[in-house]
Amino acid sequence: MSSVWENLTIDSRDPARLARWWAEVLDYQIVDERPDEVEIRQSGDHLPGLVFVPAREAKQTKNRLHIDLRPLDQEAEVERLVNMGARHVDVDQGEVEWTVLADPEGNEFCVLRQRG
Repeated sequence: MSSVWENLTIDSRDPARLARWWAEVLDYQIVDERPDEVEIRQSGDHLPGLVFVPAREAKQTKNRLHIDLRPLDQEAEVERLVNMGARHVDVDQGEVEWTVLADPEGNEFCVLRQRG
């Protein structure tokens, strides 16, 4: 027997706001919105989704799990994301080919180079 990856759940101070931010980043849509949970997916029947749930406290340490994005143009995508409210962060990554950013609530994610 195996499992199907349904969702990645993200704790958030403002789930609705952060869900909308990630939906814009990924060109996803909100498929379910309740006071205690907002889910976004590529489409209603396309898994996995991202589920945003309330958290009492702000993020405190580096994420142990993060999202990697692979755009066609890394530099342009980093600029777009920063203009949307992401910020550059240093997680001791050193000299690497990807850019580490944080979403508006401080969750780190990586923007990779185009596959060569």
